[in-house]
Amino acid sequence: MDSVKDSIIKHNFRFNKSFGQNFISDVNLLSAIVEDAEITSEDLVLEIGAGAGTLTREIALQAKKVISYEIDNNLKPILAERLGDLENLELRFADIMKVPADEINGLGKFKVVANLPYYITTPVTMFFLEECKNAESVTVMVQKEVAERFCAKAGTSDYGAITVAVDFYGEAEIKRQVGRQMFFPVPNVDSAVLNIKIRDKYHPKCVKTFLRTVKCAFAMRRKTLSNNLISSFKLTRDQIDVMLGKLGLQNTIRGERLNTDEFVKLSDEIYDIMQENKEVK
Repeated sequence: MDSVKDSIIKHNFRFNKSFGQNFISDVNLLSAIVEDAEITSEDLVLEIGAGAGTLTREIALQAKKVISYEIDNNLKPILAERLGDLENLELRFADIMKVPADEINGLGKFKVVANLPYYITTPVTMFFLEECKNAESVTVMVQKEVAERFCAKAGTSDYGAITVAVDFYGEAEIKRQVGRQMFFPVPNVDSAVLNIKIRDKYHPKCVKTFLRTVKCAFAMRRKTLSNNLISSFKLTRDQIDVMLGKLGLQNTIRGERLNTDEFVKLSDEIYDIMQENKEVK
């Protein structure tokens, strides 16, 4: 079979900057990503971003079935040539962000593997965590700094709202770091393989209130948690001081110091007060 570069030249393919296309060509890295995703012969795998099909083939060699979404129709002849012999592969040329969650959930249990343009890493990852209830794990190639942000510890500079949101839905782990020279064309940043094992660990009274609490806690990092809560919720300072006291937290604490469990407990307190305020009205 032709190399990736040879196939690109043969079919006169031109990279689309708007799709952020960088193809993996290193065979050892491809098999390592599949290993990181813990793909077995019983798994249905959703691949997001088939690219030139190099990772797609490695996944298909291990999985029971692969459904691969690719946004660029210009890759059809390359993928047909390189993957046409795989009987357990279904290629779907579509923008995953425009695919209804119900359609994805109708597939049954699945694992996600993705080599994404970095500008859509967060929305695609959160789509599968928040809306696709049958996802078992998400393994994604991301910019190194983004991976570190997803896995950051409370109290560090990388820790933020996205860290808490990811941890709420699953356990994130950086499996390996990947140098930029592993891609074609070569990007301007280094990457990392991030694996998120989805779990059902946290059970706030209201998920919407929990996510809103997390978002407002990091709205202004230099502000205290109390001040951010006052700005976002119709609560008095006395109410907030009482809440924080019940949780054993100082009223001068900043949001970046709270872990996911503390955010869940805080959001439950806020939810109760909001419900009481409704009853009073």
